[in-house]
Amino acid sequence: MEALIMDKDFKSVAIIDDYESFIWTDRYTGYGDFELYAPVSAAFFNFTKDGYYIWSAESEHLMIIEKNDIESDAEDGSHVTVTGRSLESILDRRIIWTQTTLSGSLQDGIRKLLTENVIQPSDEKRRIPNFVFKESTDEAITKLTVDAQYTGDNLYDAIKSLCETNELGFKVILNSDLKFEFSLYFGKDRSYNQKKLPYVIFSPNFENLVNSNYYESSAELKNVALVGGEGEGSDRKFKSIYGNGVEEFPSGMDRRELFVDARDLSTKTSDKTLSATEYNAQLEQRGYDKLGENTQATGFEGDIENTEMFSYGKDFFVGDIVQIQNEYKIKATTRVVEVVISDSSTGTTIVPTFSTPTLTKT
Repeated sequence: MEALIMDKDFKSVAIIDDYESFIWTDRYTGYGDFELYAPVSAAFFNFTKDGYYIWSAESEHLMIIEKNDIESDAEDGSHVTVTGRSLESILDRRIIWTQTTLSGSLQDGIRKLLTENVIQPSDEKRRIPNFVFKESTDEAITKLTVDAQYTGDNLYDAIKSLCETNELGFKVILNSDLKFEFSLYFGKDRSYNQKKLPYVIFSPNFENLVNSNYYESSAELKNVALVGGEGEGSDRKFKSIYGNGVEEFPSGMDRRELFVDARDLSTKTSDKTLSATEYNAQLEQRGYDKLGENTQATGFEGDIENTEMFSYGKDFFVGDIVQIQNEYKIKATTRVVEVVISDSSTGTTIVPTFSTPTLTKT
């Protein structure tokens, strides 16, 4: 893997080589991470400092070095395991400091959270100077809406939840101006469901799906949520919703219920007093967020060959929708939500993980 270490001013200080294994993971709706295992005699070891960065030619993401773990062994010698997370993890360093209500455009709401807690907070010491927001003009993003309220929530968790509810990706990259650039995005559809882009297909028939693992489980599925808001006893506000593939409130054995405690949501905010309609919209949003954490667990994993036909970083990317078929004729039109690149003495492997797909059997 072609990679190097950069200092806190983004200057290259060392080339990463002479390692025994290097694992790099990119994700669609969350931060990625890496693990680098090498002898302490490796030339780059003196530069694996906390807060330095790792760049890889395999990815648009930048990793932050967070931990060095040195292990001594009389027979095998001393080794270091260097780990860290991608730039999206910066958001994990902030909370939503004051009560914040979001209503309307989802993109504008996320920009508000970032502006008030990272880009231009009232307390200058909370600001990250080189953090910027890149606005999307994609209609699929600009039409999304949100009704939510936060007080003291972790900023990363809040944004991640909003994006997961809408199957929306987010990323923070180092742009050409050396700024940490946040943006929202949808991956491109490269499946049979469209005709604009070349198809990307993984199948034993194309000799690019080496091993695969298909799984499905409804053990954690919930499709009805009772959301409890502010108030006590009979005066407490409640709202019930349904979701996760059902078109009306299910009944009998098909009904799987979840209680959501949203007592932190208040009708009285720092800006105004919410109407019953506005408050119910926030209860609904909280309920949908929690239902989104309790879905039908269906997935597809597989080792793929990075061939001339379909190459990661060239023909498909994290967030893209692709076509899959395994040897048991199980087909999936599914999103690439994670890609793990593993490089060692045995070679390089690329293992994608796909989101809950729409499956057919032939």
